Amino acid sequence: MRRLLPRRAGLCARSLSAFVTAAPPAVPTTPGSSPGTSPRLPRFGAACRWGSRFNVPPSAEFVARPVGICSMMRLPVQGSAEGLDAAFVGVPLDTGTSNRPGARFGPRQIRAESVMLRRYNGSTGAAPFDSLRVADIGDVSVNLYNLPDSCRLIRESYRHIVASGCVPLTLGGDHTITYPILQAVAEKHGPVGLLHVDAHADTAERALGEQIYHGSPFRRCVQDGLLDRGRVVQIGLRGSAYDPQPYQYSQDQGFRVVPAEQCWGKSLAPLLREVRAQMGDKPLYISFDIDGLDPAYAPGTGTPEIAGLTPAQALEIIRGCKGLNIVGCDLVEVAPMYDVSGNTALLGANLLFEMLCVLPGVTTR
Repeated sequence: MRRLLPRRAGLCARSLSAFVTAAPPAVPTTPGSSPGTSPRLPRFGAACRWGSRFNVPPSAEFVARPVGICSMMRLPVQGSAEGLDAAFVGVPLDTGTSNRPGARFGPRQIRAESVMLRRYNGSTGAAPFDSLRVADIGDVSVNLYNLPDSCRLIRESYRHIVASGCVPLTLGGDHTITYPILQAVAEKHGPVGLLHVDAHADTAERALGEQIYHGSPFRRCVQDGLLDRGRVVQIGLRGSAYDPQPYQYSQDQGFRVVPAEQCWGKSLAPLLREVRAQMGDKPLYISFDIDGLDPAYAPGTGTPEIAGLTPAQALEIIRGCKGLNIVGCDLVEVAPMYDVSGNTALLGANLLFEMLCVLPGVTTR
C-alpha cells in the first residue's frame, strides 16, 4: 500500500523473525543440555509462530516482553494488507481535535501496551490466531498540516486494505479518521450499519467554520450515504451540550441513541441482544471512542466526560457483536500524555483485541 510508512522508516519488515538473527547467549551447562546453549529459550522467530501457519504473538514465557519491534501484540509487520484476513493499522492524526491534542501518539502507545496481550481470549475461548492471518501493517502517512489532505490519504490507504479482502482494525487518532475510513469501506460494501460507542454523538454540522473535524464524522457519513441509518446504534452519549436536544439529529436519521444514563449500574448484554437482531447479517462497522468510558478508567483522552461506561460494559458491547458481519473496527481518541500510568492505552489495546476476537471466522477453543 503506497501510503503506508516506507520500509526505510524502520516500522515495516517482512516478519518479526527478521529482528533476531544472533544466536542466543551461552549459558552454563545443565543436565540434559548441550554445552553453551540454552535448553529453554528459542530464537524469537521460532517462538513467534509456534508451529502454526498463522502469525502468532510470541509468548512471554519464551520471549521477554521488551524484545522486538513495537508492533501490535508483537505480531509480524508487513507493508500491505495483501494475504491478510485482518490487519492492525495506525492512523496517527489529531489535527481534528477540539480540546486537548495528543491522539496522534495513540497508535504508538497502544502498540507499546499491547505486549500484555496473549494468544487466546481466556474468557470467551476465542482463538483468532488459530483461524485468521493477522499482522500489523504500520501507519497511514498522514499530513499533519492539512486535515482534508489527511482524509484523502486515509481514504486511499483504506481502499487498498478493503479491496484486498482484509478487515481493518484501526488504532487512532482522533475521531475524524472514521469518516474517510467509512468512505473506503462503503465503496466496497455499500451503506453499512454502525455500532458507535462514545460520550458524544459526533454529528455536528461545523465548528469554527470547518465541516471536517472530530465532532462531525457521522453527519458527513450521513450526507455521503455511507450509513444504513436504520442500523446505527450510539451507546454511552452524555455530558453538557450546546443545544437542549443534543441527540435530535441522530434520532431524526433513525439512529438508536442509548444515553449513558440508561446504562448505569446494569449489564448491557440484554441491549446487545437487541442490537444483534437490529444489525442482522448485513455489514457492520464498529467505532469505539475511548471517551465512551468513564475518565476514572480512561483519563488519557482529549474530551473526557464524567459518568461514563465501565470497562466491563465495554467488553459486553464488543463481545455482544459475536456472529455479526463485521467489516471494520476502530478505537480512537487515546491521548497518552494525559495518563502517565498507560492504563488508557492498555484498555484500548485490550478492546482492539476483543474486536479481533469477534470477527467472522474466528474459532473458539
